Amino acid sequence: MNLQDVGFFIVLAILFIVRKPIWFVYTGLLCFALAIPLFAKWVFFTGERMTWYGAAFVFMSIMVWYWKKE
Repeated sequence: MNLQDVGFFIVLAILFIVRKPIWFVYTGLLCFALAIPLFAKWVFFTGERMTWYGAAFVFMSIMVWYWKKE
């Protein structure tokens, strides 16, 4: 498990405590924005991870929004 994975799980746990779907979306967009310079510098492993994290945060925002609606 890499340092970025640990950071992802810590941020994910904090966002689950807060449970605001828009914060998940903003964090996902931030991950996508951070992946762009990583791909430009040919750091493909970390850039790919950041895109996966961004997708996971956006997906979690949908799930939290659905759970809050009920």
